[in-house]
Amino acid sequence: MPPKKKNTPEDVIAEQCLAVRLRMLNRVVTNLYEEELRSFGLTASQMNILVVAAKMEVARPSEVCQYLQLSPSTLSRNLERMKARGWLAAIPDQDGRAQPFRVTREGRKLLAKTKPAWDRAQRRVKKLLGSEGTRSIYRMTNRLLSTEGD
Repeated sequence: MPPKKKNTPEDVIAEQCLAVRLRMLNRVVTNLYEEELRSFGLTASQMNILVVAAKMEVARPSEVCQYLQLSPSTLSRNLERMKARGWLAAIPDQDGRAQPFRVTREGRKLLAKTKPAWDRAQRRVKKLLGSEGTRSIYRMTNRLLSTEGD
């Protein structure tokens, strides 16, 4: 960006837009996790889906989308890839539109194998953000999660 400061809409937005800054931060952080997970053929988004599904035991797409703030199409794309790799399996259900799924034994093994890589990424991100930045992110996400139903 040019260093000249004006008071035009583009200057104000470029300097103050929280969406731009959060997206930049998201890309940097995501790239650090993806670097560590790449050798496993796993993306950060897929790892998040695996973790949430493992915690839920029986995961419903709408609940996973809501928790991870994913669009249904993004989740669907990832689910197909993850099922094809044997990390997830569909669970038969009366409602064919919202087919629940679970983490397979292979998916659980993958989570265990990737934990050290996740630990490395976590350390790198905490170092990048600093302790106050890390605490701020936890505070903000906890606040968002606690007010989600309001």
